[in-house]
Formats: sequence, C-alpha cells, structure tokens
Amino acid sequence: MDYESLLELVKQRRSIRRFKPDPIPDEYVDKIIEVARWAPSGFNMQPWEFVVVKEPELKKRLVEYVDQYWMLAKSMETARESWQGKPWKTSGVRNAGMDYTTAPVFIILFGDTRTSAGLPMGVRYDPNRYRTIFTSGLASAFLYMHLAAATLGLASQWVSAITTPYAACMVKNLLGIPAEMEPYDMMALGYPAIKPRPKFMRDPEKMIHYGLCVKEDFRSDEEVKDFVKKARNWTIGSHRRKSDE
Repeated sequence: MDYESLLELVKQRRSIRRFKPDPIPDEYVDKIIEVARWAPSGFNMQPWEFVVVKEPELKKRLVEYVDQYWMLAKSMETARESWQGKPWKTSGVRNAGMDYTTAPVFIILFGDTRTSAGLPMGVRYDPNRYRTIFTSGLASAFLYMHLAAATLGLASQWVSAITTPYAACMVKNLLGIPAEMEPYDMMALGYPAIKPRPKFMRDPEKMIHYGLCVKEDFRSDEEVKDFVKKARNWTIGSHRRKSDE
C-alpha cells in the first residue's frame, strides 16, 4: 500500500451512529479480527480477546447497561462550564442521536491482565508504565478493527461507555467473562444508514513542533477554549443528525 492509499483509508474511517439492520457476513467479522490480531503490543504480549455478540437479546442487555451510564451522564452535564456552550441533553443514548442499537454485530475487545507476567519486572511493578503499555496495545488493535471495517464498506462506532464500572461489571457477568479480563471498548458494526459530515479538524501547522519549544509555541488557554467550544458544537450537531440532509 502506498501513502496516499493509507491516508485515504484513514480519512474514510469515521464513527457512524446509525446503522442498517442488514446482517454482516461472518467472513467480514473474521477479516476484521484477523487484521486486529496483528496490531503491535508491548513486548508482544498480545493481550486481546474478542467477544462477538449477535444475539438480539444479549445485544439488548448490553444497550441497557450503556444507557444506565447515559442517565448518569445527563445529570453530570449540569456541572459543565458555561463557556463550553450547551450541555448534552439526553435521557439515553438513542435520544442523543447515537443510535448504534440497530447495528447487527457488537464486538467487545477485552484485555487479559495475566499477560503482565511477560513484561520486564521494572514495567510489571510500575503501575503507570504497565497501564500505558497494556492500554496502548489494546488501542492499536481496536483502531485496526475500525480501519479493517472501513475497507469492507462497513460502518463502525466506538461504544466506550461499556467500560464504566457498572457496565463492565454487568457485561462480564452477562457474557461469562473471567475476572482477569478488562473491557477496553465495544465496536458497533454494520452497514451505514447515514453519511457522516466532513470532519472538523485542527490545522496541522498549529500542532507540529520541532526541537526545543517554549510555551508560546503552543496554543493559549483562550485558543484551546475556542477550539473546544467549536468542536463540541460540531460534535453535538453531528450526533443529532437523523438523515443525510
């Protein structure tokens, strides 16, 4: 693959929040996981485990656990700083426009904490380094999954609320996941029912720095606040879209 092809693939990978209910071939799921298992991981410990969920009743339960988080998140929005703009207004993930529930497949990525035994002792007993290495490997595998899905014409969404304490506890109990496994994230996977808007991006010249730097090389507090406000407004609008209009 040349650089331009890779860049185009990365640009095409977008989080889609509305799916067609059409089934996905098992072959596609296998291909996505095959790509993910080649992801880099610290000291090649390959901590990942993939749990594919297609059964409607199990998917319904998973959605209920995530919705519990969104109910809590709604109340937390009352504490949002006023300069950021409007708070999220949602009584559940579906009312926020993030209706991933029609996706025919959920793939939950778990990390096996027992793989820490293979790390150097200096890493194994340094909580910060261990956590960084463990999470980085899982993040790489999860990103590979999304890129692979894009090459197959599939849409995907990160459902990170699956890792909140309540949801993680309930999900592991529901699916019979051993205690040693930690959920990293859940992918909702299916065919897109909506075309995403052009992505709101930062200017590259404002984020690239060379050699020795001074504080003035980076954005000021006001510049960061301005970007946060614009990015939130774009995201809220994107989430609430219910069609390609």
